[in-house]
Amino acid sequence: MRYTVKALQAGKLLQLNIDAANESELKAKLTAQGQQFLSARAHSTFKFSSKEFGLSLFTQELIALLQAGLTLVEAVETLKEKSVQDSHGEVLSRMIEGLYQGLPLSKVLAQMSMHFPPLYIATVSSAEKTGHLADALGRYHHYESRLAAVKKKVISAVIYPLVVIGIGGSIMLFLLFYVIPKFSQIYASMKNLPFAAQVMLWWGDLVHKHGLMIFGGMVLSVALTVFLLHTAAAKNALREAFWRLPRLEQYRRLFSLTRFYRTVGLLLAGGISVVHAMELAAQLLPLKMQIGLQQALVDVKSGQALSQALPRYQLTTPVSERLLRVGEQSGELATMCERSAQFCDEELERAIDMFTRLFEPILMLIIGVLIGGIVFLLYMPIFELAGNMQ
Repeated sequence: MRYTVKALQAGKLLQLNIDAANESELKAKLTAQGQQFLSARAHSTFKFSSKEFGLSLFTQELIALLQAGLTLVEAVETLKEKSVQDSHGEVLSRMIEGLYQGLPLSKVLAQMSMHFPPLYIATVSSAEKTGHLADALGRYHHYESRLAAVKKKVISAVIYPLVVIGIGGSIMLFLLFYVIPKFSQIYASMKNLPFAAQVMLWWGDLVHKHGLMIFGGMVLSVALTVFLLHTAAAKNALREAFWRLPRLEQYRRLFSLTRFYRTVGLLLAGGISVVHAMELAAQLLPLKMQIGLQQALVDVKSGQALSQALPRYQLTTPVSERLLRVGEQSGELATMCERSAQFCDEELERAIDMFTRLFEPILMLIIGVLIGGIVFLLYMPIFELAGNMQ
């Protein structure tokens, strides 16, 4: 669930977009970041709107216009003229108004935080100090592209098992509600039936008498399950149960570290301080890792090296720990954070590949055993009766 949150931090009013399972987790995240909760408005993360602002397209077009030599105002006005007929027009109009009022772009974007995430605003803010907005936006676009590639790998690993379950379930329903009831009539007039034939005959009679009721109950159960999964409590319970599965916690940690290091590297390359960059990137971590990061930041503020503080709270891998140490010594911490993200990417890809190679055959075996069991029930009585006739 995504929340639009109003919070206080160091006396400043903030408006943030934060993902959380429920309000309790939301408040815990804000507390971990040193922010005081004021109010929150929930939005479904699965709600698609035709009026959603296309941030990626806007960024690419703005980069192209700035690199072509246009000023920021001219570039935004050009995009406004192109977008007069779509939903981008209103957002760009507000942007132009703010720029003509003399506000920096980061302040204008902060007033429209429902369209621009905090990381995007921070990237623009850092670029305003250096005057290299196109380069900073280019780094952000590259960052989003890499994260999208990682997400695509994770989704691709899930799609195939879901397809197998869907096809296998459809075949089983066809066998249970059509084939077995038709086939069981063969044994209706026979006596001294084997056990498998008795089971088939019992199921066939049950489907003939109450088939619609059974099938309707199954459909109703699926609909009820889908409805419950849209509630915050059920989502939270399902998510926690999912991450308790063997090795999935490790995959979750790798994915979180990939996002974390890539975000920190992006912000450091834009000139943001280490502490501020990590505070902004904290919201990308699960709650447990956020708490560890806050403790690590206390150590960093007290003068400890980043390469010493993060491993203490399990926020590194063996490779990233060494890269952070090299980055601190060479002054290339931003580059080393990006390389750490790349190594986490590769490790996550290997983990997904291993998971796929193990899970897919096991899933196919389970589906095969279930369908094979039904086929066995269909034909075993015939073999038994044929054997008794000899």
